[in-house]
Amino acid sequence: MEKFTRAFGRLKKAYRRFKEVVENPFLPEIFSEEFLIEITTKRFEYTYEALWKTVKEFLRLKCVFKRKQKEVDLKHILRGLECNSPKSCFKEAFKEGLISEEYEDTFFYMILLRNRLAHVYDEEMAREIYLKLKEEKFLKAIESVIKNLENEEV
Repeated sequence: MEKFTRAFGRLKKAYRRFKEVVENPFLPEIFSEEFLIEITTKRFEYTYEALWKTVKEFLRLKCVFKRKQKEVDLKHILRGLECNSPKSCFKEAFKEGLISEEYEDTFFYMILLRNRLAHVYDEEMAREIYLKLKEEKFLKAIESVIKNLENEEV
């Protein structure tokens, strides 16, 4: 439980910092677009990493709890333990109701954006991703998972 608590704390902090840079209307007046692109995409990456790792830990704890309560079959336990990538964790989170149907596509689009940032960096692509990240749906999708995690019992 302690590992989840630490991971969840990191997620909330990363999300606040990402939200701060996305929503602050005064930053373009202070900083160059190049700097804003760099800081926004970097904060997105931090938030994304914290998000999937928090979800992974939550799902692991949930499987352990269900196993103790004998409410789960072996297939479900194994599926929870196989959550070793963002894609598999987000799929499991959707099945568990942490990700609502409304945001399912957004999470898989986040995987694509994160992979583009990590593996193919060019300035024009980074600018396009920056503009995408400023869309409200990314913040709302992440915030919905945070709220769902706060309301869950493990």
